[in-house]
Amino acid sequence: MAVSQQVWCSRSLLVASLLLCYALLQAHARPANMSSVKEKNAKDENEIMPPDHLNGMKMEMDGHLNKDFHQEVFLGKEIEEFDEDSEPRRNRKKLIDIFTKVDFNEDKSVSAKEMQRWIMEKTEEHFQEAVRENKLSFRAVDPDKDGHVTWDEYRVKFLASKGLNEKEVAEKIKHNEDLKLDEETQEVLESLKDRWFQADNPPADQLLNEEEFLSFLHPEHSRGMLKYMVKEIVRDLDQDGDKKLTLSEFISLPVGTVENQQAQDVDDEWVRERKKEFQDVIDANGDAIVTMDELEEYMDPMNEYNALNEAKQMIAVADENQNHSLELEEILKYSEYFTGSKLMDYARNVHEEF
Repeated sequence: MAVSQQVWCSRSLLVASLLLCYALLQAHARPANMSSVKEKNAKDENEIMPPDHLNGMKMEMDGHLNKDFHQEVFLGKEIEEFDEDSEPRRNRKKLIDIFTKVDFNEDKSVSAKEMQRWIMEKTEEHFQEAVRENKLSFRAVDPDKDGHVTWDEYRVKFLASKGLNEKEVAEKIKHNEDLKLDEETQEVLESLKDRWFQADNPPADQLLNEEEFLSFLHPEHSRGMLKYMVKEIVRDLDQDGDKKLTLSEFISLPVGTVENQQAQDVDDEWVRERKKEFQDVIDANGDAIVTMDELEEYMDPMNEYNALNEAKQMIAVADENQNHSLELEEILKYSEYFTGSKLMDYARNVHEEF
């Protein structure tokens, strides 16, 4: 009996060790783009904090490429209705319905111009959703309901959302007492403060109204804040301080050490995607240098020229018959690219349903 118990204990220790090793390997296999592992459209735990991910934007706030961009500009607010676990036939019907809307002239084919028009409409939808969410967020940080928020009012609400006692924080700020914050929180606050005053439209009054607060949370709504966002991204990537980006700077890996093959594969894919985007899209004049102006044009979600280029790229992905437009069968076959959801038996009953 004692021998059996010893064997069982040895096996248990071996299993536990293997599980621990696997967990450590998974922890080190960091994804290059954190947006790829976040839940779709998941709300930040703190809605008064500017989000890293902005719907309909080609890049995240941290300079990573937006992995969900194609789905966001094709589906708009309907992106939440597509789920990989949903019944394929139901998703297929949704996709067919979208196709009929994109096909503006009803010729059963989607041209680049029609796709461009659709992309602009879906981007505007994301804009309107941001405006609606901003109203709720602004009310949360405007305690006296006077239509303006001071930096101190925001700072109190922000720190309260991080678990600090709101009344105690308010009293300390009122009396200029040390808040005794950890280094990470202090760095975030300093970054937010800089961004806060950037959103304060001239003449600067050190107060943000609802529209300015929208620019603070969503820089895509303000040309000035979009410039600021671009400046921050360039600052993070620019290694020689010339305020321009070379290909090597744009594809340089984020801080971190590759610990295993899985992490290496993720980073290799990250480099390939960024290299392709830099060369094919962002570097407009092909001189192997991206200026702030070029990056700003690339980032502008309401740039019609960019929307047309995006439409052409989206069509090229699924245009099997090479007629420079998309038929329903092609969109259904490449549904994972357009919706993030792979449809099975995509062609079954297409004509009957359509």
